[in-house]
Order: sequence, then C-alpha cells, then structure tokens
Amino acid sequence: MRILSADETRQALPFQPLITALRAAITEYRDGTIICPERLVVPTADQRGTVLSMVACSPDLIAHKLLTIFPENTDLPTLQGQVTCLDGADGRFLFAMDGITATERRTAAVSLLGLSCLRPANLHHVLLIGTGAQAAVHLEALNELYPGLSVSIRGRNKKRIGFLVEGPYPALRIEVEQDTAYQYDAVITVTSSRNILFDASASSKTLVIGVGAYRPDMIEIGPEIVLKSLCVVDDPIGAPHEAGDILQAGKNWSEVRSLADFLQNRPPEVQPIFFKSVGCAAWDLAACRLASKSLLQGQKH
Repeated sequence: MRILSADETRQALPFQPLITALRAAITEYRDGTIICPERLVVPTADQRGTVLSMVACSPDLIAHKLLTIFPENTDLPTLQGQVTCLDGADGRFLFAMDGITATERRTAAVSLLGLSCLRPANLHHVLLIGTGAQAAVHLEALNELYPGLSVSIRGRNKKRIGFLVEGPYPALRIEVEQDTAYQYDAVITVTSSRNILFDASASSKTLVIGVGAYRPDMIEIGPEIVLKSLCVVDDPIGAPHEAGDILQAGKNWSEVRSLADFLQNRPPEVQPIFFKSVGCAAWDLAACRLASKSLLQGQKH
C-alpha cells in the first residue's frame, strides 16, 4: 500500500477538483449513498491525549481517518493522523494520505464551496480571523480560486500575521486588519477560541463562515449573528453535537439548514447567512476519490 507524504497529499488534492468531489459527496451523503456514522472519540489511558476514528463507506471506496491529539507534545505535532483509502467492493487497502494535510485541504475546500453557494453578489474583501495552519491553507485556496481578492487578517500573534501577509499568495492582496468596524463581503474564522471573536450585527451583505469552534465549549461567532441569520451547516448529523457557536447561541435546530439544500439554488440575498463547517468522514472520502484519480493519472505517465 502506498503512503503519501504531506507534500504528495497536497499535490493530489488541488482545490477546484476537490470542491467538485465534495459537491458529489455532499449530495450522496444526504441521499444515503455514503454511509457515515458519527466520529468515535476516545481519551487515552492517561487522559492526556485523544484518539479520533472516522469512517465513511460508499459503493466505490471506503475512507478511514485515524487522528491523535496530544496538546502537551513538544517534539512532535499536537495533531497526527492518517487517512486510509480502501476499495469499496472488496476491502483492499489502496493507499494512505497524510491525515493532517488531507483534513486541512478538504476543510478549506468546504469553506470555499460554501462561499460559492452562499456568498453575496459581490466578493471583493474578506476578513480572515486566525493565524494557524487553517488560516494558511484557506489563503492558499483563496489564492488559487479568487485571484485579485483583498484579505484582511485579524489575530493575536503578530509574528504569524506577518508570515501570512508576506506568504506565498501572489494573487491576493493581503493586509493586517485596520478597521474592525469595516463591513466585509465575507468573514472566515479558523480558530479554537472559547471566546467570541466576531460579534458585529448580522448583515445580508456579509457571509459569515465559522470553521473553528468544533466543540460545544468553543465559540467564535456572537449569538446575535447566529440567531438573526439563516444558519447552514455542512453536516446536519454532526453539527448538533459539535457546532459550539450554534449550540451556545441556543438556536432552534429545526431552523438550521444543510449546505446540500443550496448546492443548486442560492438562498435569498436579503437574509444574513452563517455557514458553520464541522466536517465529517464523507468529506475525507471525497478527498480519497480525487487522490485515487490523481494517482491513476500519475501511473499512466
């Protein structure tokens, strides 16, 4: 079985084809063609780490992601993982991808799919809140798909902000946020914050995308935005257990819609929208499909 390095995984998952693969997977997941149970989360024996196991099955492929989270690691990364791709017909182990790289890229691709399906009529200026790995990969995705876009960065780590501003994103106009009251066309939050980071008034002119706050005790977006917006989630099964912003706001889940509902038809432009991404193994399966095609093409050459 071939094991792809982080760089090989990145090369196998270009954003535009990945978004196309995700569109198909989101529809199949909604229709039940892809079977994707809730992720299994198990604490380690000493309670210092966490193990996550995520599985998705379709007629063509099976995807399994195994992740470990050890916050106290110093010489090793906090997050480590692997996505294994198997044949859906006979269970053969086909290949494995770097789990962190695959997760980062499919997460950014889901954000940009949401941006495509839900965005305001005009998209010129985006606020990115956060300076970690997800901020960098979101900038990479925006650089590939939205050349000429202006992006302001908000974060606590000035060194990381400088790194992102000067980073390898030549198609973007990136700057440190200057005016916190400025109304952006879209706001993307990519942190693990337990405190509200964006709390402006809900506006139909600003699409808000929450990528972090993946646990009930985490929050990035203020409750006024959540309660006064049409809330859309990527995974309607996992979100009620994981979407901290929506849970803490006390939003009625009967009012929350799935991104699958808007793949073909945009929501009304007069309504503020909050798109919450929590992720699921079905999105890893979409990445496996694309990587499988990339590997086959590489073998032909």
